[in-house]
Amino acid sequence: MSGGSVGRRSAVCLVACLGAWALGGTTAVADDAGLRAERVATVVRIPGLVAFWDFVDREPNGAKRFVAHVPAGAASNYPLDAANYVKDFWGVGPAATYEDFPLLGRGPFGQAIRIRKESDSDFRPFLFVPRSRLHDTPLDIKGAGRAVTVVVWAVRESGNHALAGIWHEGTDLRQHETSGIRRVERGQRQYALFAGLNKEGSACGHVSENGASSFLNRYALHKCNSGDVAAAVAADADPHTVDRSWHAFAMTFDGATRELTGWLDGQATERWLERPAQDKLLSFAENAWRQGHLRSLPGTQPGEDPTFPADQFYNPPEDVPLSVDVVAETADERVEVREYRYTRVRVTQRRDQDRQWVESSRELQALKINPWWYPHDIYEPADDGSGGPFTIGRVIHSSRSVGFTGWIGGVSVYDRALRAEELTALARCAMPPVAPVP
Repeated sequence: MSGGSVGRRSAVCLVACLGAWALGGTTAVADDAGLRAERVATVVRIPGLVAFWDFVDREPNGAKRFVAHVPAGAASNYPLDAANYVKDFWGVGPAATYEDFPLLGRGPFGQAIRIRKESDSDFRPFLFVPRSRLHDTPLDIKGAGRAVTVVVWAVRESGNHALAGIWHEGTDLRQHETSGIRRVERGQRQYALFAGLNKEGSACGHVSENGASSFLNRYALHKCNSGDVAAAVAADADPHTVDRSWHAFAMTFDGATRELTGWLDGQATERWLERPAQDKLLSFAENAWRQGHLRSLPGTQPGEDPTFPADQFYNPPEDVPLSVDVVAETADERVEVREYRYTRVRVTQRRDQDRQWVESSRELQALKINPWWYPHDIYEPADDGSGGPFTIGRVIHSSRSVGFTGWIGGVSVYDRALRAEELTALARCAMPPVAPVP
């Protein structure tokens, strides 16, 4: 771990400081070096840590870039560079520096950076670890059976896009924003945590099996959304409001259970998407579910697309229903709603010539989006030329939108799916804020 060993503070002190913050009517900054050390220790002592940027630790000399706490013996502490990806890919706009990320002066671990709502469409700065410095390192989580957890402590002002991860969305989509682009690259997505996407303010985990798209849509669609949501905070909010608005966003992907889960403040509240066939994006997942079912039946079925690629079917386990609700029944027809772990299906049955119930149709009524069932491995780039960087605050993408804005006070990555009690412990680090340690 960078910066030497981390001291520990007693649980009594931590509880006392939390209580003092909760009762305070004004901004309460616990400028206690012991409390900060205890929080850092909480993060780094959880098994599976790959990297933890607290935005306090920096290189000792030279550029003094932010560096990560890493396990003892790690080959790199992943210094963060600053860049404007529009300049890198479109060849326009100013270069980015650390000056483009204002510091709060306090945060869950002593400091925080601001991702601003930039008005210049040619300026989209982020902090990043270049692919050349992370390929095949522990941060490059990919391949068969792998698991991952990303936690970001943030105050959300606006937006729903990327917080942190390896999620180069590509610059190859044909749209207005890519006209005149100089550097065209295919998507290089692996894993990342977002501030909601289609459910703004939720903890949205995203993973990809191919770096590119899902279900014949142009975008990657394997994602979860926590049931709980972090409210937006005004950009000009007073310090007390900011200090009370920290949240621990997290995502876990368990390679054994195939579950992708969004966690907000240590809670993985479930979320269902009703009528997915009517959703702008996840209608593609509904079609992938339907095509997989139709393909499993003998012969070509009405509505079946024989050209639909089998590796893009989406058929979560539907062996034994958790519940069955008979919603209509006559002598010759019965309609049931069967709820499974990841789907809710309306099944119509009719009597055959032997008077036995035979399924005649099925309709996907609802799709579980927290947790989300993901049947693939994480995309494994062949080399450092076909993989993306690890970015914080934004990701490279064709539309060049502003994305998330707000404060980020910590980013951690683990190479396993953390348990609920571990994520709860990490969520407790969100408040009260502490001041930087000299």
